[in-house]
Amino acid sequence: CPGDAERPPRQEEPDGEDSAFISIQALPALLDLPQDTEVSGVSCGSRHTAALTRGGELYTWGWGKYGQLGHGDAASSDQPRRVEYLVAEGLRAEEVVCGPWTTYVCVLE
Repeated sequence: CPGDAERPPRQEEPDGEDSAFISIQALPALLDLPQDTEVSGVSCGSRHTAALTRGGELYTWGWGKYGQLGHGDAASSDQPRRVEYLVAEGLRAEEVVCGPWTTYVCVLE
């Protein structure tokens, strides 16, 4: 739509103890992942996103109120963060599907 590019991203403050503002953008935005990371899949929930790498790592970002980012807390983040639990357990993420407030990951040991 004309004029959409001129609109600044909307900011949202999740309920609860997390006081971080999360940017909600109507248009795609560039994000940084570690160098040499090849993304093989992406899934979007209502307010969060997950990216799967060819190496079996999972990165998530967005609204995390219900723990759907998989970082062991309810923190939100505008920047992609690797899900360290999978790495620590020696699990390789093969597929990811985000729901409204959930993230489902198929893993291999």
